Amino acid sequence: MADSERFSAPGCWAACTKFGRTPKGILLLAEIILCLVILICFIASTSAYFSLSVVEMILAAVFFVIYMCDLSTRIQIINWPWSDFFRGLVAAILYLIISIVVLVERGNNSKIVAGVMGLIASGLFGFDAYITFPLRQQRHAPAPTDPADGPV
Repeated sequence: MADSERFSAPGCWAACTKFGRTPKGILLLAEIILCLVILICFIASTSAYFSLSVVEMILAAVFFVIYMCDLSTRIQIINWPWSDFFRGLVAAILYLIISIVVLVERGNNSKIVAGVMGLIASGLFGFDAYITFPLRQQRHAPAPTDPADGPV
């Protein structure tokens, strides 16, 4: 597929739907939607913890576009697997901390819902970090053990 076809409206939509059906695409879309729900709950409760949801929603959308347009193979300056891993790890830790703080504060119902959703988001981002861990994906083939497979 040529670049002009990929970035035209039908080509872009096809690339979006193709990546959106992959496990990583579904995970990133779920992160974006969950961050949006948490953001709405925090805004409804007039809480000051909504900035994490905004930042993580934007970062998940950026990584979705990068993977969808296959920019991770074109832009070699940034190590995308490690960047994606640290994004997920930091989000999981921060959502866990903020959710515990929000649930301990005991605010109104929307704040409690945001705290529970934050715990779910912490698990989702943690799972994302787990499956994108770069060293986990770089497993090497086992060394040959049969003498016939070795050097002659």
